[in-house]
Amino acid sequence: MDEKSLTKVVEALRLSGNDSQRVEVKEAAGGLPKSMGESVSALANGSGGLVLLGLSEKHGFAPVPGFDARARADALARLCADDLTPPVRAEVEQVPFEDGQVVVGTIPELLPAEKPCYVSSRGMYRGSFIRTGDGDRLLTQYEVDRLVEERTQPHHDLDVVEGATLDDLDQGLVSGVIRRQREIHPRIFARLSDEDALRALNVLVRKDGRNCVTLAGLLALGTYPQHFFPRLTVTFACFPGRDKAPQGSVKFLDSQSMAGPIPAVLVDTVAAVRRNMRVGGVLEGGLRYDRPDYPLDAVREAVCNALMHRDYSPMGRGSQIQVNLYEDRLEVLSPGGLYGAVTVETLGEVGASSTRNPSLAALLETTPYEDGGYVAENRGTGFALIRSELAASGMPGPEVTDRPSLFQIVMRRRGAGDAAEAGAVPGARPHQDVAGFPGTEGAVISALGELGPARTSEIAERAGLGRSTVAKVLRRLLQRGMVSVTPGAATSPTRRYILTL
Repeated sequence: MDEKSLTKVVEALRLSGNDSQRVEVKEAAGGLPKSMGESVSALANGSGGLVLLGLSEKHGFAPVPGFDARARADALARLCADDLTPPVRAEVEQVPFEDGQVVVGTIPELLPAEKPCYVSSRGMYRGSFIRTGDGDRLLTQYEVDRLVEERTQPHHDLDVVEGATLDDLDQGLVSGVIRRQREIHPRIFARLSDEDALRALNVLVRKDGRNCVTLAGLLALGTYPQHFFPRLTVTFACFPGRDKAPQGSVKFLDSQSMAGPIPAVLVDTVAAVRRNMRVGGVLEGGLRYDRPDYPLDAVREAVCNALMHRDYSPMGRGSQIQVNLYEDRLEVLSPGGLYGAVTVETLGEVGASSTRNPSLAALLETTPYEDGGYVAENRGTGFALIRSELAASGMPGPEVTDRPSLFQIVMRRRGAGDAAEAGAVPGARPHQDVAGFPGTEGAVISALGELGPARTSEIAERAGLGRSTVAKVLRRLLQRGMVSVTPGAATSPTRRYILTL
C-alpha cells in the first residue's frame, strides 16, 4: 500500500470515528497489544482486511509520536508466521504517513479448507475469532465445527436414526424412488430387490446385522421425520411490517410450521408463500397477465436448496429453516453457511457447486414431488434459476448473506417502493451523499472509502444496497476510472475493488 491509498483509508476512519469491519487500528506504542492475534485471526477467518499500527484512534487517527515502525513491523510479521495456526501469509509494510510511519499489515482471507485460523497458544475452540462490526468475536463451538467440516466431506446425512425402521418410511415415496431408479438405471436396479435397492441408495445401511434407516432416507421418504427430530422443520411467518415488531396487537398475519418428509414440507411452504402474497396484473399486447409479488419457481428453488444443503450435523438438528415474509421482502434462512469451494461471489456460476449432504441430494433427484416431477435436479443450477426467474419478472437479483452458522437469501417484493426498487436493504443506514456523488454512487464510494479493498458483497452490506445494484454502480465507476480491481485479481471470483479517486 502506498501513502495515497493509506491516506484514503485513514480519511474514511476519521469520518466514521472508529475502526471498520475490515480495518483494525492499534497504537502499539509499547509493543503489539495482547489482542493482536485475535484481530488477525478474525480478519483471516472473515474476508481479510488491514491492520494499521502506529495510529491513535483517540486522537483522531493521528500518528503516534516516537512509534518504532520497524520493530512493530517485525513483531507483526513474526506473530502472523509463528503464533497462529495455520500461519497467515500477511504482507507487512512500513508506509510514510503525515509526520510519521505507519505499519500496514494486509491480512488475506484463508481458503475454506484452511479455516479456522486460531491463536495457537489458546487452541482452536478458545482462539478462533471472527470480525463483527469494528470488533472481534470468539467463534462458537458450532461455528468452528462447521469451518472444520470444510476440510473433508461430511456424511451426517448417512447417520443412523436410532429407533427408525422401514415402517417409518412412506411406502408410496419408497415405491416411487425405486420405480424411477429402475427406469433410468435398469442395468443396476432391475436386478436388485427393493431392500437391496434401498441400501444402494443409502436409504438403509446394515448395522449389527439389521437394516437401519439413515437420516437422508428418513428426511426424503419418512412419514413423519419430526417424531425423531422435532426441529427439522420449516417455519413460515408473515409479518405485517418490514421487521418482526408487532403492529398494534398484530404480531403475525400468518404462521405455520411445516412437517413431514421433504417433498411435503416443500409443497406446504410454497403454498404458504402463495396464499400470503399479492398477485397483480399487467397488460401486454391487449392481454392481461398475472404478476405475483415473487415468482413461485424462485421461491420453490430457494426453499428446496435450503432443505437439501442445510447443516444436518448433530448440533444443527436443533435449528429449523425459517421462511419470513415481510411487507417488502421474502427471506429464507437455513442453518450452516455455504459449503466447499462455493462462495457468495461464485454462486450460480458454471462449475461452482459443492454438496454438504451428497446422499440426500442424490436421493432427492428421484424422490417424487407432489406437484409432479421430482424434488431436485442436483445440478448446481438452483441459484442461477432463482436469479433468472427474478430477472424475467423485472425484479432485483437475490441478496445473500453467508456466515459459518447461517445462510440467508433475500428477494425484494415487486413494487415495494422506491427504496426497495433501488436495492435498499431494510435496517441499513440511510445513504449519505458524497460530495459530487449523490445516491447509490455516493453510498458505494463512501463504503469503499471505509472498507478499503472490498468485494461486491462487502460493499453491498456496508452501503445498505443490494448486490446487483452495487455491481451496476461498480461497472460505471470502473469505466470512469474511479475504482480499480486489486492487482492480479481482475478475473478472480473473489476480486476486490479499491477507490482511485
